[in-house]
Amino acid sequence: MRNSRSERAGYLFILPWFLGLLIFTLGPMLFSFVLSFSKWDIITGIGSIEFVGLDNFKAIFHDELFYQSLKVTFIFALVSVPLYQIVSILIALLLNMRTRGMKLFRLIYFMPSVIPAVAVSMMWIMIFNPEYGILNRALAWFGIEGPAWLQDPSYALGALIVMGMWGVGNTIIIYLSGLQGVPEELYEAAQLDGAGSFRRFMSVTVPMISPTIFFNLIMGIIGGFQYFTQAFVMTNGGPLNSTLFYNLYLYNKAFVSFEMGYASALSWILFAIILIFTLIVIRSSSMWVYYNGDDERD
Repeated sequence: MRNSRSERAGYLFILPWFLGLLIFTLGPMLFSFVLSFSKWDIITGIGSIEFVGLDNFKAIFHDELFYQSLKVTFIFALVSVPLYQIVSILIALLLNMRTRGMKLFRLIYFMPSVIPAVAVSMMWIMIFNPEYGILNRALAWFGIEGPAWLQDPSYALGALIVMGMWGVGNTIIIYLSGLQGVPEELYEAAQLDGAGSFRRFMSVTVPMISPTIFFNLIMGIIGGFQYFTQAFVMTNGGPLNSTLFYNLYLYNKAFVSFEMGYASALSWILFAIILIFTLIVIRSSSMWVYYNGDDERD
């Protein structure tokens, strides 16, 4: 009797979460899946949904902007994800040092990651301004003429990648927690064996924080392929579609062109791409991720 009451209480407590999952996640996903095989302009009622089969997917694979958005997103993800991980690990190593005032430095590095993305984008628009931006003024001190960062197709995507390092605070904190979980005796044993700083990092630190690297890599891949806000605010896909990210193109199709069926098909293609890359990382993890207590790797 007591177990039954506990079970009912447990189900009652998880009911809000389950309803939220059903109404705000699973329900929209199912509706989006149906729309991907349909034509609907969202302005007219749901009754105007017209089933078109695979026409949306056929049209997508003949769409030049689809391939352009895919190219931009892939370049961004392939460059930014490894870059952000390396930068985050290096900064986390510095913040893991036992130095006076380190808590303040940790706070300083973490704070930018909690600033709203729109506010950060507006700030970086001013930084990248070719006439009075602080970046070009700093370059002028060294006799370098800075480009029109966000107005030049050759530099716009790179500028967004550089800007992304402003918000790696969340990743840094996760790496910092992983570093603080590495037993000191492992470093002492490696040092007694004559291992230098770089060798200790590669042989002790990297294997011990490999689960943290694995987690951040997965989250980085998902975030990289879903990049949207900064491109929407700062460039809106320009110049010359050089920053037309996949999610931005999807948004334009859904809420500018009102092609909800087409946009839904785009979203499911993106879901498949992210799933494939995530599964590749997960499948490869047995070769490079080490967990405490593992006697052998499969």
